[in-house]
Amino acid sequence: SAAGASPSGEHGHAKEGFFGLTLGSIGVVYGDIGTSPLYALKTAMEHARDHSQPEVAVIGIVSLLIWALFFVVTVKYVFFMMRADNRGEGGTLSLMALAQKAVGHRSRAIFLLGAAGAALFTGDAIITPAISVLSAVEGLNVVSPVFKPYVLPIAVIILVGLFAVQKHGTARVAAFFGPIMVIFFGVIGYLGLSHIADAPRILSAFNPAWGVGFLLGNGAAGFVTLGLVFLAVTGAEALYADMGHFGRRPIQVAWIVFVLPALVFNYLGQGALILQNPEAMKDPFYLLAPQWALIPLVILSTIATIIASQAVITGAFSLTSQAIQLGLLPRLEIQHTSETTEGQIFVPRVNRLILVGVLLLIFTFKTSENLANAYGIAVTATMVVTTSLAFFVVWKAWNWPLWTSILFIGFFLLIDVAFLAANFVKVLEGGWAPLVLAMLAIVTMWTWVRGTQLLFQKTHRDSIPTRDLIRMLEKSKPMRAPGTAIFLTSDPEVAPSALMHNIKHNHVVHARVIIMNVVTEPIPRVAADKRFEIEDFSADFKKITLHYGFMESPRVPAALASMRKAGVKFDIMTTSFFLGKRTLKTSPTSGMPGWQDSLYVALSRQSANATDFFSIPSDRVVELGAQVTI
Repeated sequence: SAAGASPSGEHGHAKEGFFGLTLGSIGVVYGDIGTSPLYALKTAMEHARDHSQPEVAVIGIVSLLIWALFFVVTVKYVFFMMRADNRGEGGTLSLMALAQKAVGHRSRAIFLLGAAGAALFTGDAIITPAISVLSAVEGLNVVSPVFKPYVLPIAVIILVGLFAVQKHGTARVAAFFGPIMVIFFGVIGYLGLSHIADAPRILSAFNPAWGVGFLLGNGAAGFVTLGLVFLAVTGAEALYADMGHFGRRPIQVAWIVFVLPALVFNYLGQGALILQNPEAMKDPFYLLAPQWALIPLVILSTIATIIASQAVITGAFSLTSQAIQLGLLPRLEIQHTSETTEGQIFVPRVNRLILVGVLLLIFTFKTSENLANAYGIAVTATMVVTTSLAFFVVWKAWNWPLWTSILFIGFFLLIDVAFLAANFVKVLEGGWAPLVLAMLAIVTMWTWVRGTQLLFQKTHRDSIPTRDLIRMLEKSKPMRAPGTAIFLTSDPEVAPSALMHNIKHNHVVHARVIIMNVVTEPIPRVAADKRFEIEDFSADFKKITLHYGFMESPRVPAALASMRKAGVKFDIMTTSFFLGKRTLKTSPTSGMPGWQDSLYVALSRQSANATDFFSIPSDRVVELGAQVTI
């Protein structure tokens, strides 16, 4: 369930062939959902072990798995959600920005839904590597019980290695993702197909009456099983999130023609195997393979789970970058791992946090079956958020009548809420983990947004309007230094603190002064001809506004170079960038509780240097510091 970046992700891909894009989508988009057969049926069957009619339970659960794939993935995501794109981009924050734009103003409800979706993905990004890799390595238990003590250490070594290589970028590895996942889907599809003949009656699972009958005939137990069946569709969000990297058609074709048949064959094969031999219930995925093929299948499955984890980790980096641009998080250090591809980034702090979270989960839950209880809640809650945001798009952007929008979205929401409620039953058995992680992320984002808002209001209140300052300078005529000074500010209508300090302490104003403001627009990317706006405050004072999409990195020198091409006179060698460096202090009158004040100050200390964030040459920067209370 990558939420916004594929390891191979470059926007557009107009030059790549359709086949190449389809192959790439199989490698990146379907890694998570493709590894679900490792644990989905096994975990659901664990809860139906004591069922009085084993055949009804097996066919009923396989029917639920297949119809979950048909309805949730095919109908909802492949044919509906992929139409709700933000200029070709998908994912929770893209959808939030699209919904805000459709409504026409900053809606608190939409903002909270977007923040909740991004926070829930954090839980998903931590659980996916843990459950995927652990479930693959557990195949060694089927090979021989002698491997049991080594499963956990092997999984830990693989995961630590995976996070250690992130800083090198994923472009080289990504080239192998597609072909490896094609082999994986081909193998699991073939293994499943070869076992359907063991009990051909498993084909009656195509009749949804078996699934509905199992649910209705088993009361609370059937409801709990529904939550575990949902494990088959974890990763469906990735279809939508990675749309911008591969395009709608390649992802749709890959699913309908190749991935969906492979998954359906595999679940049918696992079901037929259990009907023929109930003992196979302990691990039906691996027992599909003949004894000689077990070790190769464990190795192939482990590689597939590493690929699934990679897509989620890269997605977490992309989501963090978008959240920073949208003002939900402080400016964390972002490293670009490719000179040609904007989307390939590495966020060291996020990488460390996810690794710590993954290891904590593995040592806490110890088996993939225990982790499965935690997994469903994060993904179902994310789907509820996505469907809720889609309502605003359908109603306002597509101009559907209100009642049609409510009925249409309500239908999908009913299914999502049913899955969520079924997963909530497992809160005490592990479901608390993603909820705690999501709550921490929501509190962090809420604190950052609230604190930044309060600080902005305070600065605006205590500052001199820019136009008033210019009029004062025209009267007092201070000393003018040669060259150009650029002052970066979030509010160009009031005099930047760095400009005020420069006048106060150095008693000097540069010959040309530019007040620069960087604005993030609610679209993925801004066209080159819409990058900048120039407004004259006076003959020697200008306001320049740079516009960036929420998926772009704000590189100021590159924007200035494009301005020079457009005829703006400008020389980087005679230009100084003045940045205000604020040291924040807590205040009892800030408007936030004390603990939130302290958290906001701590978060502000994590902010990357503005020089690095805006890619400004460090030898052209002057920083002027000040202590500010919130």
